[in-house]
Amino acid sequence: MNIESKTRNMVLAAVFLAIIVFLAFTPFGYIPLGFMNATIIHVPVIIGAVFLGPKYGGFLGLVFGLTSLWKNTYMPNATSFVFSPFITIGDFGGNFWSLVICLVPRILIGVVAYYVFCAGMKLLGKRTLSLAAAGVAGSLTNTLLVMNLIYLFFGEQYGAAARGITDGIYGVIMGIICINGIPEAIVAAILSTAIAQALFKAMRK
Repeated sequence: MNIESKTRNMVLAAVFLAIIVFLAFTPFGYIPLGFMNATIIHVPVIIGAVFLGPKYGGFLGLVFGLTSLWKNTYMPNATSFVFSPFITIGDFGGNFWSLVICLVPRILIGVVAYYVFCAGMKLLGKRTLSLAAAGVAGSLTNTLLVMNLIYLFFGEQYGAAARGITDGIYGVIMGIICINGIPEAIVAAILSTAIAQALFKAMRK
């Protein structure tokens, strides 16, 4: 890779990083769907991974995770302990696994999105479909890993803090995955495809 390409990649990474931070700390990072708010903070991670590769994608995902760690530490809600080891909410406190939940799924968003995009281009040869698949895969990577890791390491505590229940917790987890995760994946697919296609056209000029 020549100096010009490296410089371009660093500039693009800085732009995506700034967008992630902006979305994380403003209401623009969420789209109201009537029955829920769908987050779009992972979209620049997905697009960044497509353009810059899995290493940059993982780095951008890490930044996303760090913004989540900061918000859950300094602007906590009832379940922030599952994302921050520095928070105790009532009888429930975070620990090392809170860091894993907060960071690892977000890092993997970009990695998974990049390889799904590459596989789509190789198998289908259609960029639009490949971008949509990358958007869905990146979004679901985050949702599925976060919610299942919460169940694995904080199941009863999360159920009690979030819904006041201790039984049927995985049913609650599956409900969140379906009600929140699927719409978020659809939104990510649409936005990732539209924005990335526009960027591809702009960068050819």
